[in-house]
Amino acid sequence: MDREELGLLSRCPATPRRLLTVDEYHRMGEVGILTDDDRVELIEGELVAMAPIGSEHVATTNALNRLLVMAVGDRGIVSVGNPVRLDRRSEPQPDFSVLRLREGYRTTLPAPEDTVLAVEVANTSLDFDRKVKLPLYARSGIPEVWIVNLAAGEVEVYRAPVDGVYTSVRRAGGTETVSIEGMPGVVVSVAGVFAG
Repeated sequence: MDREELGLLSRCPATPRRLLTVDEYHRMGEVGILTDDDRVELIEGELVAMAPIGSEHVATTNALNRLLVMAVGDRGIVSVGNPVRLDRRSEPQPDFSVLRLREGYRTTLPAPEDTVLAVEVANTSLDFDRKVKLPLYARSGIPEVWIVNLAAGEVEVYRAPVDGVYTSVRRAGGTETVSIEGMPGVVVSVAGVFAG
């Protein structure tokens, strides 16, 4: 189901839907219904197509990956494009998540309590990231989210979730830096994110 079809369904909220659980979603992969070629994530029980990745997105994620890995060092894990299990019906795949060090990631996916930071790199997905994923992360208690806004050349920093809303919002661009609140001393140059 593509975004256009989802848009049509949203016009008829009374239309019955069969929502999936995370376990059912994984089972679909195990039996071959979903493959590695299917770029989807599970958001509130629905399969949502992920936006195609263009060269600007690739360059930005490569730059940010380098910066985060160097800045975080051995204080955490920088997970690139991997899922975070938020609840029974949502398993988004942020472009990055910075995870606390713990044993057991081989047997269980990261959860909100493991996630210090989630990062979405957004161009065509900006509206979706702000209106759907951001509130989902806030409701789950992820303490900090960055949205790298490619069109504006800035990093939107969201912190302090309360009742499904981030109460602290900052936009950083140009020569400014952004830091991970849950990892004091971890600082990233915004200009470095957009380099390359």
